[in-house]
Amino acid sequence: MWATFWQPLKLFAYSQLTSLVRRATLKDNDHATKYEKVHNFKVHTFRGPHWCEYCANFMWGLIAQGVKCADCGLNVHKQCSKMVPNDCKPDLKHVKKVYSCDLTTLVKAHHSKRPMVVDMCIQEIESRGVQSEGLYRISGFSDLIEDVKLAFDRDGEKADISVNVYEDINIITGALKLYFRDLPIPLITYEAYPRFMEAAKITDPDKRLEAHHEALKLLPPAHCESLCYLMAHLKRVIQNEKDNLMNAENLGIVFGPTLMRAPDLDAMTALNDIRYQRQVVETLIKNEDILF
Repeated sequence: MWATFWQPLKLFAYSQLTSLVRRATLKDNDHATKYEKVHNFKVHTFRGPHWCEYCANFMWGLIAQGVKCADCGLNVHKQCSKMVPNDCKPDLKHVKKVYSCDLTTLVKAHHSKRPMVVDMCIQEIESRGVQSEGLYRISGFSDLIEDVKLAFDRDGEKADISVNVYEDINIITGALKLYFRDLPIPLITYEAYPRFMEAAKITDPDKRLEAHHEALKLLPPAHCESLCYLMAHLKRVIQNEKDNLMNAENLGIVFGPTLMRAPDLDAMTALNDIRYQRQVVETLIKNEDILF
């Protein structure tokens, strides 16, 4: 009888203590992480009694009592979700894949500066394939590229993409391009897209460069860091143009539509934007040392 009486009280006390700790974390702005990230709240039906981890009040109702962050597991009232700071700390038990995962979510979950796919693929390419003819232009076997994707989703940074497993370097370049194409928010985000398009249309070289620099400021830190790393790599690729036959214009054609996508534009406008997408990437590669 006493066990039956005390058990709900123990659960309540534990829940309240947990809520207080989470609330203290949420409201402490002195320990902000490097990459700010909004919570990915989804309406959720909780089983058993639950308390809001922001206001510590009970979450009433039988269904859809509140919202739960799909990336870190934070449980709050729907109305409280509007007041929660953008300090989501993704947990690997909630982030179960690498490809098609929001870039900032992935790097925060793995406590890294950039996605491991970007680092590992570029390191592999530079160690054995930077002089390969048609690098990034020639496509690898699609089934093997899919194998690399599954390896990263399954094994993360332990994925083996070495020459012993994938002899053709075009498989690794294909896997890297696929990662960027699969991002739910492109590397050059929808928010920044119009500014980059405007920058590409400027005829004066100095003003065009300055406009690109201003557009880069609109990118989230994790996106900007990854773009910087990629552009430095592509700069090294064109330095080997004599062997790989790839210049900045060629790489712009390949990576323009891969790194940036038009946000809700009609087909004709999106088609016209392809030329400017190429020019944006070409400018970023050639001026990588100035812009980043």
